[in-house]
Amino acid sequence: MPRESLAEFELLVVLAALRLGPDDAYTVSIADVIEEKTGRPVRRANVHTTLQRLEEKGLVSTRLGASRPERGGKPRRLVEVQPEGVEAARATTGAIQALSAGLGDALGGSA
Repeated sequence: MPRESLAEFELLVVLAALRLGPDDAYTVSIADVIEEKTGRPVRRANVHTTLQRLEEKGLVSTRLGASRPERGGKPRRLVEVQPEGVEAARATTGAIQALSAGLGDALGGSA
């Protein structure tokens, strides 16, 4: 089976979920991490839709966390990146690194 390739925003969502871990990754926290690390605004609805797509592909799984008083008793839907999702992120970041290697001058940096 060929490796799964991730689109840019899918990659950002998977990396943010990995950074947060399975007990703290949910739609809002993922959006916050992406905004913090990239400096670009993120719509929570886009994160939600992307998570649904990644779950359909088997790259992430979700589960309901504990009830939260600040959410009116509603639990958060927590996200865990599956091994296939880790491999897809590894393959995608590896491809980006391979393509950008040696382009420091062209990209305005020292890579």
